[in-house]
Amino acid sequence: MEVYETLPIVPLRDVVVFPHMMMPFVIGRPSSTRALEHALLKDKRIFLAAQHDASIDDPRPDDVYTMGCVANVVQSLKLPDGNIKVLVEGVDRARAVEWKEDKGFFRVVVKVLAKQKETSGDVEGTMARVVSLFEQYVKLSNNLHYDAMIAAVRVDDPGKLADTIAAHLLVGVDEKQNLLEIISPLERLNRIAGILEIEVDKLQVDRRIQSRVKKQMEKAQKEYYLNEKMKAIQKELGRKDEKGNEVDELKKKIEQAKMPKDVEEKAVQELKRLESMPPMSAEATVSRNYLDWLIAVPWFKKTRENRDLKHAESVLHEDHYGLDKVKDRILEFLAVRSLVKKPKATILTFSGPPGVGKTSLAKSIARAMNRKFVRLSLGGVRDEAEIRGHRRTYIGAFPGQIIQMMKKAGTQNPVFLLDEVDKMSMDFRGDPSAALLEVLDPEQNSAFLDHYLDVEFDLSHVMFICTANVLHTVPQALRDRMEVLQLAGYTEQEKIEIAKRFLAPKAIEGTGLTANNIVIHDDAIQTMIQRYTREAGVRSLEREIMSICRKVARKVVGEGKTFKEDFTAQKVTEYLGVPRFRPSMAEEQNEVGVATGLAWTEVGGELLVTEATLMAGKGKLTLTGKLGDVMQESAQAALSWVRSKTAELSLAEDFHSKIDIHVHVPEGAIPKDGPSAGITLATTLVSALTKIPVRRDVAMTGEITLRGKVLPIGGVKEKVLAAHRAGVTNIILPRDNEKDLADIPKNVLDALDLHLVSNMDEVLKIALAEPLPARIPAAPVVPEVVDASDSRTH
Repeated sequence: MEVYETLPIVPLRDVVVFPHMMMPFVIGRPSSTRALEHALLKDKRIFLAAQHDASIDDPRPDDVYTMGCVANVVQSLKLPDGNIKVLVEGVDRARAVEWKEDKGFFRVVVKVLAKQKETSGDVEGTMARVVSLFEQYVKLSNNLHYDAMIAAVRVDDPGKLADTIAAHLLVGVDEKQNLLEIISPLERLNRIAGILEIEVDKLQVDRRIQSRVKKQMEKAQKEYYLNEKMKAIQKELGRKDEKGNEVDELKKKIEQAKMPKDVEEKAVQELKRLESMPPMSAEATVSRNYLDWLIAVPWFKKTRENRDLKHAESVLHEDHYGLDKVKDRILEFLAVRSLVKKPKATILTFSGPPGVGKTSLAKSIARAMNRKFVRLSLGGVRDEAEIRGHRRTYIGAFPGQIIQMMKKAGTQNPVFLLDEVDKMSMDFRGDPSAALLEVLDPEQNSAFLDHYLDVEFDLSHVMFICTANVLHTVPQALRDRMEVLQLAGYTEQEKIEIAKRFLAPKAIEGTGLTANNIVIHDDAIQTMIQRYTREAGVRSLEREIMSICRKVARKVVGEGKTFKEDFTAQKVTEYLGVPRFRPSMAEEQNEVGVATGLAWTEVGGELLVTEATLMAGKGKLTLTGKLGDVMQESAQAALSWVRSKTAELSLAEDFHSKIDIHVHVPEGAIPKDGPSAGITLATTLVSALTKIPVRRDVAMTGEITLRGKVLPIGGVKEKVLAAHRAGVTNIILPRDNEKDLADIPKNVLDALDLHLVSNMDEVLKIALAEPLPARIPAAPVVPEVVDASDSRTH
């Protein structure tokens, strides 16, 4: 007679419940919770079946085995987290025939499978064999309680015996499900006997391994025990020791690395040490890492260099506009390399304001020469070990950045860029700039010694290029090893060309536009340069062009891909807002006691207005504007010169005792220093005292002496370009700086009137809007004083 029941179902993850088995588990899924609550309200009978895949949270009928177990809910307890802990007792095997979806859970119609009685004479013998194997299994297993298990299997019913043992076997869900689906007790017992034989063999092998390991162990650490156990497992499986494989592999790599003889000897010696060490020891890890680094460093591999000057020239012109002097020097370098097999290494250093293309120029050199390119930023580096590495005795030691970058390049002759070499600092851990002396010295870097590798490495094939914004922070010994190429700021015309050729196409492509969506006219670029940026390079200009392209991209998305913007100077304000700068920084009109000077900064040249005012007093000189010591001394020297010229300037002999003079340099938050504002300060004082205004279209720079002589200064190119950008047309320079005019572009020189002077009398004739009341006698003839210092200001 077939028996059918309709019961709520609870799918189980990784668990198979057998008849006669007490099983605790936790129910958490909402559908399973509702099914349990339904069972508790009726006769506490429920159908339990395992899922095919335990990872499925909401199983459907196809995800659950059809064969399961009808069980009684013995006990249930609601936990604080909302889950329910359940204890069930398996009753009968059953097969799900039909699934019915109820309110938030499933009910199934199950066919209860009647227990079969075995009449075969083999049953008792099979039962005895299975019980004997299970006793062995329990003895060998550490997870089962021997007495409890033996008591549990003392039953006469073959079906109950088979189910009890199956429930306690430590096998997978699939295997247990197979046992559940075998209806015949005898067949089930035979299957269990086969499983027990395999499991007993496995446990015996594990016992033998443990026994062998324990004999070999005395007072070993945990790692040593695990290692020996692994060895025993390898031996049982008949596999070769992996350590031997590793040593053979390292030996092969050492041969392939083609190291110098002394380095190879050291590597082989280290390999022998590694062989004698326990593989899991800390020393073995250190030794293995050291060998990996020795193998990874490029000892012989070189990139084939392209020495075609025409190719190099085309690449440089393709990537950069202008910079003719720098490009000529690079081409000269390549020409020498094509004539000399082993030319002496040259350390090129690009010095200039931010955004003028120093780093990108180094990349172009690498591309022109067909060499690998690596870049190391030295900004903020303050530890000597960053360059030379740590000794291997330290935990977590590594080679220095030089060796790491050589490994990254993978060749002996990359172009190696040392970026921001002027921004290194030093502390108690050492001075990295001193460590660079060996790296950048062509006489020494063929035998560079890294503390970690502890062997000599040849850096003489590397082309080192350094970049810096300023050179006065670079130690003199390091500067002596460099060939410095100055990259001054770009002129307005150069910026327009750079924007047209490089910045605009890059911005258009970067924002997903095409040439059909936007056309940027030259007058718009010129307006952006004059009224929205004030820089030597082009980074701010690039940001402004990107901002315009983003706004156009938004319109393209909103109005369709056919939208086109014809971007002229009239639309700049519409897109970028109110202009940030006036078109010209020169003064609006001639004023008394106000003169325009020229200053040098790390980001290029600047105009520096100097003001002076007179008050009744007792001859006090007040200086404000955050001036440095040198600039304050220049102001004192300028006043002393004025006092020595009272007659020529038609001033009262005792004028200084009746007035106080206040000299101020605006933008007071910015520190200013240097001697090159000397003639500007003197002109400001003369204008204030004589009430003669200073011409607004004149800017000046030069150091003043007590005798009124004008001495040379530095940063001429940057200062002249700043004056040109600001709309100043007349520039006063020291006569000794005439040689520096060769670096200034011709179109800039053509637009300016340059006045070369050697004394203050000449300065005043040019700078003042009106002649002095009395003729100023010529300055007395004195011997020339040679001043070799290259003064800088601000």
